Amino acid sequence: MTTFTALGVRKEYVKGLKELGITTPTEVQEEAIPYLLENNSDFIGLAQTGTGKTAAYGLPILHKINPSKGHIQALILAPTRELAQQIKKQLFKFTKYVDERIFVEAVFGGEKIDRQINSLKRTTHIVVATPGRLIDLIERGEVDLKNINTIVLDEADEMLSMGFKLELNRILKYTSGTRKTWLFSATMPEEIRSIIKKYMSSFAKQVEVNKNSLVNANITHQFVTTTIPEKTDVIVKFLEKRHTERGIIFTRTKAGAQKLTKELKEEGFSVEALEGDMQQKERDKVMRAFKNESLQVLVSTDVAARGIDVQNLGFVLHHQLPEKLEYYTHRSGRTARAGKRGVSLALILQNERNRIAEVEKELQIQFSEISI
Repeated sequence: MTTFTALGVRKEYVKGLKELGITTPTEVQEEAIPYLLENNSDFIGLAQTGTGKTAAYGLPILHKINPSKGHIQALILAPTRELAQQIKKQLFKFTKYVDERIFVEAVFGGEKIDRQINSLKRTTHIVVATPGRLIDLIERGEVDLKNINTIVLDEADEMLSMGFKLELNRILKYTSGTRKTWLFSATMPEEIRSIIKKYMSSFAKQVEVNKNSLVNANITHQFVTTTIPEKTDVIVKFLEKRHTERGIIFTRTKAGAQKLTKELKEEGFSVEALEGDMQQKERDKVMRAFKNESLQVLVSTDVAARGIDVQNLGFVLHHQLPEKLEYYTHRSGRTARAGKRGVSLALILQNERNRIAEVEKELQIQFSEISI
């Protein structure tokens, strides 16, 4: 059994990790931490969400910060406000027993920019940012990135699929010089390859975590054959059996999410919809209720679910199979985190059965048909 100490993590960090219940390194941590601590070079990590990558790059970044220097030394880019806030929170918790304070600021859209500008005027060693807001701050001359030595692109494929391609290119161009780039991504689309080619060393170390299992092995994949009018009944029966567990139901459209939420509320379930064009305040309220378990079920579209990270989800339901295969990976990966088990259940129509075979073949997983 490897320990964090064996990977080269300093004892005051190991103490902080232990308090968070993190004692055994995950695969991506074992691969990344020793390498990033010892080498000053570019790095590519292919890993799904929920594999522990925040600590995989976060601990080496914290080790490399010189607290006696007041300038920004590292930049972490993330696709969503939720993820940016979560990274900041985790880094802060890792440093609990470190003598010299390391200051982390998170900047993202949906919050007053003046407040973030004021925060950045204080000593800041690490900035966690969403690409759009960072560009705003750069254009206003309010963030000084000329001394950064590391830039991390977290969930790079998500950032691109959310339309941040131009921003990423601008930021990478703007910070070019001696900085090292560490890129983490669940998938490797062409656009990511071109970023790697353009902005990273051709000697960058590449690590791929359980490359054969694109989808977490602790998930049980099931499907049930039904008809459109019967879908809600099937969901109701499924939820009645699992009234103690929390989960997410994915729909393809916003209208579908609203309709299903209304029907489930009428059946007495504790359920809310999460939609792409919700006000940030509303979204935060729903997420808080879901996280503190006063809400059992979230109904969401693929776009609205980006950046969600909630522990202990018992199930993911697919009201319909997603159009894109990688969405199946992203969706089902919301359950069975941190070594726990989970169920991913797809509701399919008779004429969609061949899609199940496609998904099985492409993602190398096995579905079992159940009846509810």
